[in-house]
Amino acid sequence: MEVGLDRESGSMMFSEDELREVSGLKIGGDFVEVTCGCTSHRYGDAVGKLRVFSSGDLEINCECTPGCDEDKLTPAAFEKHSGRETARKWKNNVWVIVNGEKVSLSKTALLKYYNQASKNANGTHRSHNGRVCHRDEFVRCSRCNKERRFRLRTKDECRIYHDALADVNWKCSDLPYDRITCDDDEERASRRVYRGCTRSPTCKGCTSCVCFGCEICRFSDCSCQTCIDFTRNAKA
Repeated sequence: MEVGLDRESGSMMFSEDELREVSGLKIGGDFVEVTCGCTSHRYGDAVGKLRVFSSGDLEINCECTPGCDEDKLTPAAFEKHSGRETARKWKNNVWVIVNGEKVSLSKTALLKYYNQASKNANGTHRSHNGRVCHRDEFVRCSRCNKERRFRLRTKDECRIYHDALADVNWKCSDLPYDRITCDDDEERASRRVYRGCTRSPTCKGCTSCVCFGCEICRFSDCSCQTCIDFTRNAKA
């Protein structure tokens, strides 16, 4: 049995069992909305409303304080906004309330459309040997002026690089998957030439490893002109 069969397509996204005892449930035309939150040991719980769309998009309207006007946040942005100390792990840190208990998003069915969209995107843009066609890129630290490597194998990794590139104040300690500080040495030039191209290890840029825009490295919830243009053209 599905939840709310008298509603529009949002009612068909999840089964009744998948949404059983989830707090704040609201079913819309093409989304399901639930109460969510993220806990900071310093600031406590920040709560909001998570909307899950059948396209895989996730949006959070923050309600951490009565005057907060942060809306349409990605889970990663909401995690950061909440002041969570161990950010960059939003699937585990952002929670919903199920049967009165806080449950990480990763332990619910609410991510199945997001995961499927990421899987489909990752499978669409690959080279002949099956690897994603995005080479490693570098971003320069605003404090120490050293370049740091970003791997771009998944949509999440591409988003981390995308946001870092747009942040003029990005610094080494913001890198989520490597414990790097400004005191660490920069990669040697002889090592930086290896960028992960599937055609040639020391490729300087070719059609196999340089992407000019795809579902993996462009984001419908990003307000930069590059992503806006890509999303608009994709829908045309």
